[in-house]
Amino acid sequence: MPPRHAKSVPSGEALLLDNQLCFALYSASLAMTKLYKPLLAALGLTYPQYLALLVLWERDGLMVSELGDRLSLDSGTLTPLLKRLEALGLVTRLRDVADERRVHIALTAAGRQLKTRAAKVPGCILAATQCSVSEVVELTRQVQALRERLVA
Repeated sequence: MPPRHAKSVPSGEALLLDNQLCFALYSASLAMTKLYKPLLAALGLTYPQYLALLVLWERDGLMVSELGDRLSLDSGTLTPLLKRLEALGLVTRLRDVADERRVHIALTAAGRQLKTRAAKVPGCILAATQCSVSEVVELTRQVQALRERLVA
């Protein structure tokens, strides 16, 4: 369904790769992930593991389902990721005593300590973007708003 208020793009340009929002977002995401790779390798983490830890550093003790909702990941993707974090000694998985289907994820002492080492990552990323803090904040807000409109 076309946007309600979209200006029409000349037909010869509508299918040019460089005119595709999807490709701009996709290629920027690839570049961003590539930028994170060496920073996270120094911490012994993959990008998805880092994202999971970011959520847990905000709020420890979440259920797997809550973590999955926050990251937009299903349990089939999240469970192996959490098993690897557990093998690294960064989290523990604890079954809920009232309902064994529910699993809580808790940071270990090592998982909490890793936050201190990871604190340098956002500054490195900010420097690499060559943007001001306010530009990054605004761009992040715009992309989040786009995501919300797309999932609505």
